[in-house]
Amino acid sequence: MRCVGDILEEKSERLVWIGPLESVFEALKLMNREDVGAVLVQIDGYLVGILSERDYVRKVILNIHASQKTKVSEVMTRNLVTVTRKDTIVHCIALTKKHHIRHLPVMQDGKAIGMVSLRDLFLDVIHHKVGEIREDE
Repeated sequence: MRCVGDILEEKSERLVWIGPLESVFEALKLMNREDVGAVLVQIDGYLVGILSERDYVRKVILNIHASQKTKVSEVMTRNLVTVTRKDTIVHCIALTKKHHIRHLPVMQDGKAIGMVSLRDLFLDVIHHKVGEIREDE
């Protein structure tokens, strides 16, 4: 049975994070530059939250906050659901469904070592259950 570690080994993406005192605007620029839907929020290498596109829409835009003046710590998700390299793909999908989330930080020895998205999980299942998806189709 495949697990999170298998996905991390196949991903070439590096860990994308930002500090909690940075502006949401800076976080959005980082997300755009790195082409990710969420960034980890860390202090001295320790995970304290996650900021996703969903957080931005629900907590900044809908509340008419200015993204340049709002700090990441004001809108980030604090109660994180995390996984380890050993967690199975099926378990991760169940977690995303149960908690209505799209990103799972991967932890090892109390520190974030990666992140898997719902997209990563679904593509892994499709790839290994149905067969390789051709990029040119």
